[in-house]
Amino acid sequence: EHLMPVMDQTLSALIEDLEQRGLLDETLVLIQSEFGHTPKFNARAGRDHWGSAFSIAMAGGGIQGGVVHGKTDAHAAFPVDDIVRPRDILATVFHLLGYEPHTEILDPLNRPIRISHGKVINEILG
Repeated sequence: EHLMPVMDQTLSALIEDLEQRGLLDETLVLIQSEFGHTPKFNARAGRDHWGSAFSIAMAGGGIQGGVVHGKTDAHAAFPVDDIVRPRDILATVFHLLGYEPHTEILDPLNRPIRISHGKVINEILG
């Protein structure tokens, strides 16, 4: 009620400013959280954390504008179409930054660790 209008204005101003300065195509804007909120109110008329479905917003930096990807059930509780997992978002970000998403790096003990185990979400790329 109070925070969303501020975020909406701020995000819109950022994207508009980047576009006017010719920087939007080379700047990836990403807003996400690791959880959503329950689709129904709890006993105290509030919402609890809900990790089964959440939304993110991406713009610029190789993202195709105006795309809505994925779908939840009628209650907005569970994904039912084009399911995307956090690891897929990470793989997509690495791809957009110019890194092969399945690159391996060495940890401090010289063990190889893959930087991502997800798949690039090609449907949202520009």
